[in-house]
Formats: sequence, C-alpha cells, structure tokens
Amino acid sequence: MLRSAGVRAGDEVVVPAYGNAEVAHAVAQLGAVPVYADVDAESYCLDPAAVADVVTGRTAAVVAIHRFGRQADAGWIREIGQRHGLLVLVEDEPGARPEGVERRRELATYLDGRLNGVGTPVPAAGHTYEQYVVRVPGNGRPDRDAFARALRGKGVACTVPVQAPVYRMPGLRRDVFLPQTERAVDETLALPLRVDMQRRDVQKMVHACNALGGLLEPAF
Repeated sequence: MLRSAGVRAGDEVVVPAYGNAEVAHAVAQLGAVPVYADVDAESYCLDPAAVADVVTGRTAAVVAIHRFGRQADAGWIREIGQRHGLLVLVEDEPGARPEGVERRRELATYLDGRLNGVGTPVPAAGHTYEQYVVRVPGNGRPDRDAFARALRGKGVACTVPVQAPVYRMPGLRRDVFLPQTERAVDETLALPLRVDMQRRDVQKMVHACNALGGLLEPAF
C-alpha cells in the first residue's frame, strides 16, 4: 500500500511507537525511514499533536492504526496530512472482527462499573473492545507484571498487550523516548473479554482484580 501510494526510499513515514511493529518493518523494507510518534494516553492511538511535532520536509506519509477496538483520531490526523501534503493511511488492527461487538460492549460496561483495582478503559463512541485493556500504575507495589502474575494465579488469563516500544525492537531501534508510549507499555494489561464468557467468569475476574486493588497503594 505504501509503495503503490508513492512512498520511496529515503522518505520518512510517521508510525505508531506502541504496537504494530509490522508497520515500521514495512516502511523499512521500502528503504523509507519509520519515524515514531507518541500515543494518546486514553486511546493508545497516534496523538495528532505528537504527529505534528515529528513532521519534517522529508515526511511523505502517516500510518494510523485503530487500537484495541478504539478508533484513531483520523479527522485530526488527516487535517495535519492536508496541511503538510502528506499521505494518511488509517487501518484496522489485524484480527478485528465485527461479530459479537454488542456482547463485548455489554461485558465492557459491566466491568467498567465494577472494577476498582485497576484503571478501566475510557469509554468512546464506536469502541468495539477487541481487547479490554486496563492500566495498573507502577506506583510502588506491585508493578503491572506482579499484578498480572497474581491474577493468573487466581485463574484469570490476562496478557500484556504490548511488550516494548517499537523503537526498542531489533532492526527498528531509534534513540527516542516517548513518555506516553513508555507508560502504556509499562502499565497496560489486557483482561479476557470473550463473547462466550459467562457471568460467573466475569464476576470471578472482577473479584480477583478488586481483591488485589489494595496492593496498588503507594509504598512508603
């Protein structure tokens, strides 16, 4: 898609730093240069202001990805693209499926109202909750990884959705530090949200998270 749109070797392409390393790899395979922009703290999608900050005279395109079922702010990103004469590509995450959206939204609403041991996703119009991603702040005890281990010990199959910023991955490294991306990598945790989950399974997960919530007190 980038090649057919006219992106050439030496061009800069703005890409997300949080997740979707395959996008940066595709840019690099063209001989173009992936330029990483920070994410919005609520949506985990590209922050339009961060995109504007990294645009240069060599920038040819911006690639925005919808994240965890939350829509990227395509309107603002396209406005930036028009202002600078850039190609803007907005894509769904791989694996997004329309089936079961209402069920996932129903489960997400239930979790939003009952979880108090973690930071729940910020509601947004059109969110399909491909993943239900919460935040576990690293404010003393425990960190996100310790919290995740404790949850798994209680039978909750949680996962870390993004293991590292793209700019720290082999072949894609850059000497940058993007604060919202770093926080998201350190704090995010995906709780299971399957359309076939029974109410008792969801309640079990809520009880497990809330029981661990006291562990989030800052250490003194």
